[in-house]
Order: sequence, then structure tokens, then C-alpha cells
Amino acid sequence: MAKISYEVVNGFRAKGQQAIGIVADIGSTEDTKRVFAQTVEEFGDLDILINNAGLGEQTMIDETDDEWMQHVMNINLAGPMRYIREALPYFLPKNDGVIINVSSVNGERPICGATYTATKGALNTLTKNVAIRLSNTDIRCNAIAPGATLTPAHYANKAGEQPGGDKMLEFGSKYCNWNLPETEPIDQAYACLYLASKMGRRVKGQVLQVCNGAFL
Repeated sequence: MAKISYEVVNGFRAKGQQAIGIVADIGSTEDTKRVFAQTVEEFGDLDILINNAGLGEQTMIDETDDEWMQHVMNINLAGPMRYIREALPYFLPKNDGVIINVSSVNGERPICGATYTATKGALNTLTKNVAIRLSNTDIRCNAIAPGATLTPAHYANKAGEQPGGDKMLEFGSKYCNWNLPETEPIDQAYACLYLASKMGRRVKGQVLQVCNGAFL
């Protein structure tokens, strides 16, 4: 993870941009506070929060034990809640800021693991709850819901290499055409750019599907 972080940071710096990489456990409250402290120390302020860290899995409900369930929930749901909570003290005093949660089409079409799909559905609801909390401010909270996106995690999922294997894929195939269009990571980035920019300044509490029309 540290190697990937440094590669990304160096890519930004090579283009003349200011960037830092912080390796942290999204499931840790202490690490969450450290991420914000280091970020603000480096850049002086906070403008945009994108909750992009997450864990995919294909474990069926009848094979989901408490330890695994809590682990996935701590990363996919409690993690974003912690980060939003830490961001608001920077956003509220200046009445400005953007929060973008990276959800999934599984939040509405639950064809993957039981805990994964439950957390993505909950993340959609959290997005709307936060937007309501901030409805009398200029702070925006939205989410994107990616479909199949060509990343290493996607290829591992198709190969049955995610936690839980391919059992849910077998059941999910009855409700989804696996040959539906896929997207590129840049497509998800463009959606975030729209929501973070002035073009999306009146968009609040929305879950934007970015799936190339796969789940119309």
C-alpha cells in the first residue's frame, strides 16, 4: 500500500502539483484523526473529502460470521462516517466543502456479498442523511455508484478470488447479465470531478450511478 501511495504522489508531483501520501487504517479512529491533522498541516485547509477506501467481498449470508461482518462494516460504513465526522469541523465554520462517498450499484442491486451490499445500501442512506444535516449550508454531500470498473479488484472478482469466492456470482448471474458494459477508472474520476466542481454546486444528497448504462 505504501508503494502504491508513493507512486501516485510522485505522479502528481511530476505534473507540478502538491501532494502527500498517508498510509492509514480506515478502521482506526486514531489513524483517521492523524490523516486530517497531517493533511491540514500540509495544505492549510480542507476543501474536498472523497471516501474511496473500501473492501469488496462475495461471502453469502449463511457463511458470514460476526468477525467478518464487523470487519467489512468497519471499513465500508463506519470508515466513511468517521471521515465525514472529522471533516465537518473544517467545513462548517467556512460554510463550504464537498463530501463524495464512493458507493456501488450493489447498494440497489445486491448481487455481491451480503455484508458488502448491506454497507453500500447503508452508505447511500448515510449520504442522504448527511445532506439533510447540511441542507441549510453550502456544504454538499453526494455519492457515486460505480458499476463494473476495470480495476485489479474487478478482475479478482470475476476470477472468484475475492473473499467468499464465486458463490454469490453464481446466484447473481440470474439477476444480472455479466456481459454488460464496463467502465474505466477515469469515468469514476470524471463523475467525482463534476460533483466537486461548481457545475455540481446545487446537487445535494444524490447517488449518481456511473455504470455505462449497465443497470438502467
